[in-house]
Amino acid sequence: MSFVKPDKLVKAIYECYQLLYENSEPKADFQKLMKNATLNELGQKTIDYDSYIIDDKKASEIIETVAKKYKIKDYQKNMFKTSIILGCSPKFKLNLEK
Repeated sequence: MSFVKPDKLVKAIYECYQLLYENSEPKADFQKLMKNATLNELGQKTIDYDSYIIDDKKASEIIETVAKKYKIKDYQKNMFKTSIILGCSPKFKLNLEK
C-alpha cells in the first residue's frame, strides 16, 4: 500500500483551500488571507474562516476534484476530506434543496 507523499498532500490541501475561498461568500484569496493572518498565543496563524460561507455541494465538488487531480487514493480520501473540513476552510452551508 502506497500513500501520497506528505509534500504532495500539503499542496493538495492548500490548493483545495484556495478554491474553496475563491468560491465562498464573500470571495477571498487564501494566500492573501494567510499572508495577512494574525498570530495566536501559540504562534499559529489564524484567519476568520467563519466569515466565509460555501455551499456544501460546491465544497464537496471542489474537494473531489482536487483529490482526483492529486491522485489521492480512496483509502486516503477520508483523511484528506477531514483535514480540509476540520482545518481552516470556510463554513459549509448545508443545502437541503433536492
